[in-house]
Amino acid sequence: MNGSWLPTLITDTPQEGYELAVLLSRKAVGMIQPDENVKKLLRQSYSNNADSLTMASQVVAIHFQTVAAANNYWIEK
Repeated sequence: MNGSWLPTLITDTPQEGYELAVLLSRKAVGMIQPDENVKKLLRQSYSNNADSLTMASQVVAIHFQTVAAANNYWIEK
């Protein structure tokens, strides 16, 4: 990849932080499997599999923990 698509983990709101977590997850899949045709083929299988969807949610949650830590979301204000 050329250039920086991720200049910062800092977000204005927790919702933006969660959206960033989803983006991080999607970018990882795109970097691991760059072939769009393969991704479309596999999507038919995992999009109907409860275990696969639960695992995908877990990956997003882990990314959100990282973003939350960078933004001090856990600090009471």
